[in-house]
Order: sequence, then structure tokens, then C-alpha cells
Amino acid sequence: MAKIAALGAYLYQSLLAFGLLLVVSHLLPAADYVVYSLFVAIVQFADIVCFQWIRAASSRFYPGPDEASEKAERGVILVELASSAGICLLGAFLAPLFGAPVWLGLVGALAAILQGAGELHLTMLRFRQEFRLFSWLQGARATILAAATIIGAAFRPDLAHVLAGVLVGNLIYCAIAWALSRRVLPLSARWQSDIAKRNLVYGGISAGAGVATLLVPLGLKSILLGSLGTAAAGPMLALDLLQRPFIMVTSSLQAIRFPELVALFDRKGDPQAIQAELGRYYALLVGLSLIGAAGIIAVLGLATELVIPAGLREAFLRTAPFVMLMAMLRALIQTVLPAAAHLQRRLPIILGLAVLDCVLTCAGAFAGAILSSGADTAIAAGAAAGAAAATAIGVLMLRWRSFAMPWQPVMLPAAALVLAWLISRWLAGDPLMAAGLAAAVAAGLSARSLLTLVRWIAR
Repeated sequence: MAKIAALGAYLYQSLLAFGLLLVVSHLLPAADYVVYSLFVAIVQFADIVCFQWIRAASSRFYPGPDEASEKAERGVILVELASSAGICLLGAFLAPLFGAPVWLGLVGALAAILQGAGELHLTMLRFRQEFRLFSWLQGARATILAAATIIGAAFRPDLAHVLAGVLVGNLIYCAIAWALSRRVLPLSARWQSDIAKRNLVYGGISAGAGVATLLVPLGLKSILLGSLGTAAAGPMLALDLLQRPFIMVTSSLQAIRFPELVALFDRKGDPQAIQAELGRYYALLVGLSLIGAAGIIAVLGLATELVIPAGLREAFLRTAPFVMLMAMLRALIQTVLPAAAHLQRRLPIILGLAVLDCVLTCAGAFAGAILSSGADTAIAAGAAAGAAAATAIGVLMLRWRSFAMPWQPVMLPAAALVLAWLISRWLAGDPLMAAGLAAAVAAGLSARSLLTLVRWIAR
């Protein structure tokens, strides 16, 4: 049940973040929302650059086989976190080189540091299998950040007050997280060069893959902004909203199931048992992603009418199906394809898949912009085509060596996605009828597979 609770915490966080974007998009003028969207992407990028290498290393090596190794790992991780935070803070003073004021750079750096520290803390709790505390803190973090951001925007609907809310929310959460977990994860800084060197090599390559992955939304937003100007707000909102469900599904399942795979692999378990668990892991990621995609496409038209700001609806609805397809494919590229490579520490494959995803997705969007003279639909379709090409090449690169997975829980959700899309297109003039029929068909086809996948999660 603790694993189901952890999955529920991820779902809650994702839904709250989804709602937060909708509220902020309604409160802020379109021009301010564009800047806010870019700010969030840049903060995530800074977080990946400065702290992802530590999280990647801790997800592979923490807590270790015994109490002594856990203490040593935790001490080195704390020193690495402090050092990276200092570098991130210094980077804020480069903001004027990119046309931004120093105060904005400092706010972004502080937000990235607090976000990075919070994510690292939650990562360590997960891999220590403290799922109950992790679930509570994950939910509390989402609630606090959403409430603080909305309060800032409600006080005055401009960029400065929204960013102040983001910063205050992160500060409050970090204080609560430290207070509640100080006995489970006591702070004790210590340095061991061999551990630090190993963390830097493995974590650095993994972080490089993370940087390449996060460059995609930054690149797509730059292409949209350069091609459309303030008219990019609708497609950018689609990009912000529709990436989140797939990130939630894949990251939550990875958080819950991957620690067990690491432990089984490091303890030299039965190869057939490892292969079976890896196959179920793949089926969980692909199957639940397809179920989520079918649900989204079923209600997309109706949801657009109900929750998207009126001025953004037309552009949002034009680009959303392509953005959703791109987001689903990219989420699978980032989790399914490199899973075995992470276990075996095959660093060139990890980095190569991420670079392939980045280059082809952005190249597809850029080609769409050039060939269509900047049409938003062509840019989104080009990005989806690029992500599809990256997925196909990635599968061929690995030659299916790590893809011995059960297909039954995957095929029915795939059929549900296709039928939901066909129904939503056929009944496009009646959003309510389209949503009801498509959702019913998707639910009926996916129910058996969903039950099987949930049982696998609870194992």
C-alpha cells in the first residue's frame, strides 16, 4: 500500500501543477505568461545543470549495501549539494548577458537551489524505501508551492509577485521537509574523494542526458516565440500542460519501481528474474502512458472549452494533439529505452539517447517553422515527427535487447488511443458527445489492462 500511496502523491502533485498552470494563465496577461513559462523552463534547466548529477548518482548508489556506506554516501552528497548551490548562485550574475536583470537571475537561482535540494531530499527518501514519509512530503510540497504561487498572483497579477510566491513556497517546504526528516536523514557533511569521483562520472553523464532532455522544451519555446511572438501563448500553454501527465506517469513509476530493480541487479539476482521484472517495468511505463494519452485525447475538446482562456483556445486546440504525442514519445525515450543502460552503467547509450531526442525533436519543429512560414500546427507536428524518429532510431540502436516485455497490457490501451482520437475527430462539432463516447470507449478497452498494471505496482 505504501507504493500505491506514493503513486497517489505523484498523481496529486501532477493534478495540482496542472491546475496551477491554468490558474496562472488566467491571472497573468498573455505577455507575462510567456515570460513566466520561460522562467519556469530556465529554472528547471538550472536545476538539471547544477543538481541532476547528484540526484542521478544518489539514485544509483544511495543508500548502499549497509549503514556505513549510507552514512558515507549521505555526507558526500551534502558537500556536493552545497558546492553546486554556490555555483548556481554565482551563475545568477550572468543574467544581464541574456538581457535579464540581476534580480531576476537571483530569484531564478534561489528557486533552482531550493527546488534541487527538495528533489534530492525526496530522491534519497525514495531509494531508502521511506515511501510513507516521501508520500506525505510530496503532497505537502505540491500544496505549498501551488498555494504560495496563487497567493502571489492574487495579491497582484504580475510576474514579480508570482515569482515571489514561487520562492516563498519553496522556502516553506524545505524548512518543513528538514524538520520532519532530520532523524531519518541526519545532516553530516563528510568528504571521500573516491565516492565523489564515482558520483561525478556517473552523475555527470546522466546529468548531461538530463540537460539535453530539458533543452527540448526550451528550444521549442524559442522556436514558437521567434515564429509567433505573443501568439505563441496558446501553443506554449499546450506544451506546459500536456507534458506534465506523461512526466508524472513515467517519473512516478520510475521512482517506485526502479529502486527495486537497482537492488535486485546489484545483489546479482537471478538473470531471468531481473529480465521478468524489467519487462513488467517497461509494460507499466508504456501501458499507463497509452491509457493516459487515450484519456487526454478523449476529453481534450471539452476541456479546452471549459478551462483554457478564450483568447488561447483556438491555437491550443490546433497544436495540443501533436504536443501530446510528442510528450508521450519523449517520456518513453527518457525512461524505457535507457533503463537497462542505467543498470549496467552504459553511459554512452544514456547520453546518446538524450542527445538524439533533443536534436531530432527540435530539428523537426524548426523544419516545420521554416516550411510553413511559422504556422503553429506545423511546428507542433514537426516536433512530434522528430520525437517519433528519435524513438524509432533508439529502438533500432538497442536492437530490442532490453525489450522482453509482456505485450497484452499494452495493445488494448494502444487501440483505445486510436479509437478515442478517431471518435474525437468524427464528433469534433459536439465536444460533449465526443468526450463522453471517446472516454467510454477508452475506459472499456483499457480497464483490463489497467487492473493488471495496478496489481504489478502493488507487488
